[in-house]
Amino acid sequence: MAATSSMMPLGTKMPEFALYDVLSEGIVSLPDKPAVATVVAFICNHCPYVHHIISEIVRFAHLAQKSGIRVIAVCSNDSVQYPDDSPEKMKEFATAHGFRFPYLVDESQAVARAFQAECTPDLYIFDAENRCVYRGRFDASTPGNGMPVTGADVYDAISSLLNGQPVSGDQFPSVGCSIKWKSR
Repeated sequence: MAATSSMMPLGTKMPEFALYDVLSEGIVSLPDKPAVATVVAFICNHCPYVHHIISEIVRFAHLAQKSGIRVIAVCSNDSVQYPDDSPEKMKEFATAHGFRFPYLVDESQAVARAFQAECTPDLYIFDAENRCVYRGRFDASTPGNGMPVTGADVYDAISSLLNGQPVSGDQFPSVGCSIKWKSR
């Protein structure tokens, strides 16, 4: 079922977290040190919306990292009910798609809740002071709408940051698969 992001208020301080990275097999903590910017992408392995844009997300991430931008991907889905999102499958997915950035396991789902993440993909950009300057979609493309995957919304936000310009407040919620919450 398609869901939309809840759009964390702009200016919100990045929530603190420490999560296991399936690639390095270590713990990644944020915010740990200032960066030019930090991109946090909530994704998962089985979502068709993620599959639709993953190649361009990876390309964007690699370009962003060359500019000193930290990129992190997080999977918050219940891997018991959705075994395709298990840490083992996350590592396979990340390796198959050439991730050169952490892919973190949000086992407790506390990080998704702190970010107010609702769907995959759901993207957030934080400035050098760890304040939210962008949240929402990668671009207007979704499976089946015929629009090309460009990452325009995220590229525009990063370009503004890198050029010392304010990021436009004209932002759109992400649309994708709902995060698969654990039963309470």
